[in-house]
Amino acid sequence: MPRSGSPLAPGSKADPAEPAAEPAAGALDWLATMAAVVDAQGRVVHANTAMEAGLGLSRRQMLGHDLAQWMGRHDPLHEALRQVLGEEFSSKRFDDAMVPRLGADALPVQVIVSRTESPERLLVEFVELGQQSRQEREEQWHRQAQASKDLIRNLAHEIKNPLGGIRGAAQLLQDELDSRELREYTRVIIHEADRLQGLVDRLLVPHRRPHVVAELNIHEVLERVRSVILAEFPRGLELVRDYDASLPELLGDREQLIQAVLNIAHNAALALAERRAAGDARMVFRTRIARQVTVAKQRHRLALVLHVIDNGPGVPDSIKDRMFFPLVSGREGGSGLGLTLAQTFIQQHQGTIECDSQPGHTDFRILLPLA
Repeated sequence: MPRSGSPLAPGSKADPAEPAAEPAAGALDWLATMAAVVDAQGRVVHANTAMEAGLGLSRRQMLGHDLAQWMGRHDPLHEALRQVLGEEFSSKRFDDAMVPRLGADALPVQVIVSRTESPERLLVEFVELGQQSRQEREEQWHRQAQASKDLIRNLAHEIKNPLGGIRGAAQLLQDELDSRELREYTRVIIHEADRLQGLVDRLLVPHRRPHVVAELNIHEVLERVRSVILAEFPRGLELVRDYDASLPELLGDREQLIQAVLNIAHNAALALAERRAAGDARMVFRTRIARQVTVAKQRHRLALVLHVIDNGPGVPDSIKDRMFFPLVSGREGGSGLGLTLAQTFIQQHQGTIECDSQPGHTDFRILLPLA
């Protein structure tokens, strides 16, 4: 077995008899970020599951190799290791790029070098810069969505009582009027009061209905949504199934999940109006499994990823950052409640909805934890 300070030949592997991991290294597998334990020379002692996925290599293949060989620059990592090991810094951060394999695109990352309990071992963590911004954006969405929900709920309750009074007064006035023209005015008042009452009721739906959880098959949910969409839009729309049949059962509220997916799919179908008229509108329901997923700062070993993809014009830039907020709509005549309710229902399942949209390709991605 090589000593801690003995060099390895370039490209050589550590002695198979050497332990593959530090005593607490298994805990690294719970990290959402890529992480590796290295020795003083930067050789890999242990790599977590996220690191394996990021590099496309097994930890056994990485064992004993200089970690810097998978980075855009070698010197910054070695210098950071020297500084932290020499106690010049308790930890060191710098930006670099990770290159998984020859010819692959470089992945921009922030590198964090920290001490471990072992004096000759260092922890190197890689945070994808895109992942970092996604988590920050998700956290901001959650805060703003919660503030909006509280405001809307309180506002809806304040509107309900006077709205009922207005409608009742209009009905009484209508009974007293002899003129047909004047009764038409009261009918307008009653109609508009009913419309506003319906809007208020929809705002309060997530807070009224109990959350009923049971085992369900997500593909049964999607088939129900698919039948509703194709019944409403029977011509010019192709709805493609791309299901992973190996997905396990999900604990969830069937009706809430149907409504959440239906709201997204219905918005997509309406956005596809021009393509439906041309006969080339396309929507895809795709399901996949994801491992080691972080949602709302919670780490999950397994998650269901459900995509609703369309080839429409995309979400307008003016509302991309606000699309899940109440009363925000990119369509004339839209109530701006469909995506708000969908996000609320998914959040009640400890999940989240993300969106990647550009003209010709919009992908709403629903993440639902499984384990």
